[in-house]
Amino acid sequence: MQLQGFFKKPRNELEKGGRTPASAAAEIHTEPGEVCPACKKSVPSSELWDNHLVCSCGYHFRMNARQRIDFIADSGSFCEMDADLRARDVIHFPGYDKKLRHARLASGEKEAVICGTASIGGENCALFVMEPSFMMGSMGTVVGEKITRLFEYATAHSLPVVGYTVSGGARMQEGILSLMQMAKTSGAVKRHSDAGNLYITVLTDPTTGGVTASFAMEGDIILAEPGALIGFAGPRVIEQTIRKKLPDGFQRSEFLVQRGFVDRIAPRASQKKLVTRLLMLHERG
Repeated sequence: MQLQGFFKKPRNELEKGGRTPASAAAEIHTEPGEVCPACKKSVPSSELWDNHLVCSCGYHFRMNARQRIDFIADSGSFCEMDADLRARDVIHFPGYDKKLRHARLASGEKEAVICGTASIGGENCALFVMEPSFMMGSMGTVVGEKITRLFEYATAHSLPVVGYTVSGGARMQEGILSLMQMAKTSGAVKRHSDAGNLYITVLTDPTTGGVTASFAMEGDIILAEPGALIGFAGPRVIEQTIRKKLPDGFQRSEFLVQRGFVDRIAPRASQKKLVTRLLMLHERG
């Protein structure tokens, strides 16, 4: 009895007992993509990248810090500052060292913010971008120190500052030292402003907690991406506290524009052009 190929599963219609595909396209490997949380459609990766991680329905996917730098800064112009600063377990919080190791592996970064100098549309500026994959962009002592140093450098060199925020707030694992960064960064922003320099913030989803209560909302011009959650406490916490249902869209960027907390919605497609124009309009001497 000939057993060769007996246990082999038929793969196509040319083999005896093989199946016939519904169409030629069914045999072609489909391109990987992402399911849009807004419209629930699967968007091919190539289409997302072509549109700067924005779905055709207008939903803005999150970008990591390096992607944002590549997106907003002129090619090859970004020069990173204080890249070697990293957090440590200053108050011996249980499990914090492990969380830091996981955050560095998950994000590929040493901390939750990247700072440096760059040019945007040919205009020189200082730039900081927060990293959502590093403990949701939480602000600890090193994040506060890096942003403070950037503002001090910008003040000394009369540079405008452009900042991209994304954060869950102050980093609880560093206790009061984390909360102190709110005052520290705010002081640096004030000195930069008193010297006559421009500060533009771009709020992305989500910008909450101590970051919102400090440098995120202290910009001379405050922009926000469409649909970004922006606030101090989250909507669920507020509803549980006041025992009332909040309005639809509460704490979203569109809601805040209507009430004067944000100056303008900045869709990603036109964002660089808008920031460039603002820098040019406020260029000094």
